[in-house]
Amino acid sequence: MTPNTELSLLLQSGNYFDLINPRRCDIEIEDIAHALAHTCRFGGHTRKFYSVAQHSVLVSKHLYQMSLEKNTFEDTGGVTRRGLCLSGLLHDAAEAFIGDIPAPLKRLLPDYQQIEQRVEQAIFPVFGMLYPLPAAVKHADLRLLATERRDLMPEHDEAWECLRGIEPLPDSIDPWIPQVAFVRFMERYEELGGVL
Repeated sequence: MTPNTELSLLLQSGNYFDLINPRRCDIEIEDIAHALAHTCRFGGHTRKFYSVAQHSVLVSKHLYQMSLEKNTFEDTGGVTRRGLCLSGLLHDAAEAFIGDIPAPLKRLLPDYQQIEQRVEQAIFPVFGMLYPLPAAVKHADLRLLATERRDLMPEHDEAWECLRGIEPLPDSIDPWIPQVAFVRFMERYEELGGVL
């Protein structure tokens, strides 16, 4: 099938990704890892380059830690530990195709949100993930956001409403360069039983 190049992205693999009718056969983990490793969080407004790929690896690893602490690990939606960690790794996979739009701007773009949902609904089944994701993934994502705010953003006193009651993780984040982020993302995928 010939792609509509006006509404499709040419990916680093040479595949096209149709934003209107995303096809599962066009979704490859290497494309996701490559794009996320080269995409900076917060629209690039961090003190150092910090990729969506690194964020995703850290969310996945935090979910694993949460799963070991039974009291803090509740809403998994019946997903296995492996499935939950994979969901954490790929929770932002749509951003490989549509970019990482900072949350304040995303709230102003309802069409973007519809496109994001369409892309997620195409991606998640490829990797055996549920849509929507379990609530535990969102909680881990917010813990990472609080940590990123502390470690990577300019200092400021304003509270972020979405982080009310959310504590940052005890460990500090040391940003990876894109090449390292790609390798660690792929390693985490393989650790979780991903098939290449």
